[in-house]
Amino acid sequence: MSTQCFVTGGSGFIGQHLLAHLSATGHEAWVLMRHAANLETLREQVRQLGGEPSRIQAVQGDLNHPNLGLSATDRQRIASARVVFHVAAQFAWGLSMEQARAVNVKGALEVARLSASQHSRLLMVGGYMLQNSAHLTSIGIDQQCPEHTDWPAVYRRVGGYEASKLEAHFAVIRYMQAQRADYTIVHPATVCGHSESGHILAGQPVAELIRNLATGKLTAIPGSTRHWLPLVSVDYLVALMVAAAFDPAMANQQALALDEFSPNLQGLVTHIAHTLEVQTPRRHLPLGPLGWLLKIPGVATHFGTSPESLNFIRTERFDMTHSRKLESRYQLKHADLALTLEKTARFVRHGLLN
Repeated sequence: MSTQCFVTGGSGFIGQHLLAHLSATGHEAWVLMRHAANLETLREQVRQLGGEPSRIQAVQGDLNHPNLGLSATDRQRIASARVVFHVAAQFAWGLSMEQARAVNVKGALEVARLSASQHSRLLMVGGYMLQNSAHLTSIGIDQQCPEHTDWPAVYRRVGGYEASKLEAHFAVIRYMQAQRADYTIVHPATVCGHSESGHILAGQPVAELIRNLATGKLTAIPGSTRHWLPLVSVDYLVALMVAAAFDPAMANQQALALDEFSPNLQGLVTHIAHTLEVQTPRRHLPLGPLGWLLKIPGVATHFGTSPESLNFIRTERFDMTHSRKLESRYQLKHADLALTLEKTARFVRHGLLN
């Protein structure tokens, strides 16, 4: 059965795979684009990922504008969308609070207003750190009354990107609950490539880790043997997003997309290094000293990383009970993560050589 959807962030990594999955399974998707004239380029990207380009249409708009900058005609075109997939975000290290809030908080609220006004289910992409209650408390978030949080202090502690994603999460939930509108939030771990093709876009954290290994910039393993980077393949993530978006039982619920068999960071780096046939870093560098080192002007650029990225390297494990139930309900299975990482590493290496 074909369902009409509206998608923000369709040109991004997760967005491209989401559009491919939706269109390949018979759904129609309208995509918010700053330049709708670029639709054919996006359609070709969707085709290469196994989607059906003819089922993808575009409306011109911008998350930075009131009402998303949509014309009255385009508002009418997307009015029958059953689900609004909000995937767009400004991802970059070093964003100021004002820069990060403009798209990631204010833009998310504009999408929420649109979704509530036309009685669509909002499916929003969050982040796995929102499932780490102890971490949220440690950085100063009042989880019972998020509006009482000193958000500027949170931005100073974790950086613009992560803080804005956290603020947007609580702001959107508060708004949707006030409107008595349906929402579902899927929290992905760090996203690696497609489990079959290895496809990943440059700039993704896993792609940058692979690039740093391949170019010799990663000479030590951050943290200790207890630290890990929770992972999920992009195809598993979009499959869970679509299943949850169309499931009545997932209204006003949250889901964690994370492969609990993600290796520790040492195992991850070692496996990728073997695939790339490069030297494996042997020594560990504690996160505290590394964070201070990366704040020295020029150091973060030289090593191709940022002190903000260290917030995602964790020792805590996550409660996967609810996730396992969802996997059973939707008949979802994680692909072999070791093979997925190998394919992702080869995909990135191919891009470096061409």
